[in-house]
Amino acid sequence: MSEAERFAIEKDMAFHSAPTLLGVKCANLISFDRNEDIMAEYLDTITEKLDEIGLRALQLCKCRKRTLVYVYNRKMLTAWLDMPQVRRFLTEYGYADSMSLEEKLDILAGRMVCGSFPHEIGAFLGYPVEDIRGFITNSGKNCLLCGYWKVYENAEKAQQTFKIYDRCRDILFDRLNHGLDLFRTIKYQEEFL
Repeated sequence: MSEAERFAIEKDMAFHSAPTLLGVKCANLISFDRNEDIMAEYLDTITEKLDEIGLRALQLCKCRKRTLVYVYNRKMLTAWLDMPQVRRFLTEYGYADSMSLEEKLDILAGRMVCGSFPHEIGAFLGYPVEDIRGFITNSGKNCLLCGYWKVYENAEKAQQTFKIYDRCRDILFDRLNHGLDLFRTIKYQEEFL
């Protein structure tokens, strides 16, 4: 993989998963327009760097020219999925409380079909359960606000969250555009936030 390709992937990662990379959000899903072999090679090279900062990356779905990569903070995601309202929601979709995080992610990956997503993906991305239910009930229409997700309740709180996510993106892009390494920037995030 060339240096230019690596940099392009890291810009995509920064753009689409900045809140997770900076420890503000439990997970993000990124759609790369690269084939699975290139993404597998890249993910192999960053696994250790991600581990150092408590993150993991998983290829959830692979299509002809696109690869969906799920970037998550294991500790934050586990805490989120253990919240009572999230647990109740996921049991409706066949995820048992007794399952490990890895088992839940295996089920999610098995339900991923390129071009469509299972409704429970929102829970794995840290979206409020009331907004996931609103999306399902309204077939994705009639939302109060559309940003990082479609909001059906508490638009003011969601708007504040969206601003924080935008700030994370701005921070990472600024650092990348000034030649800093993405993972060095993440490792020393506390001095930027």
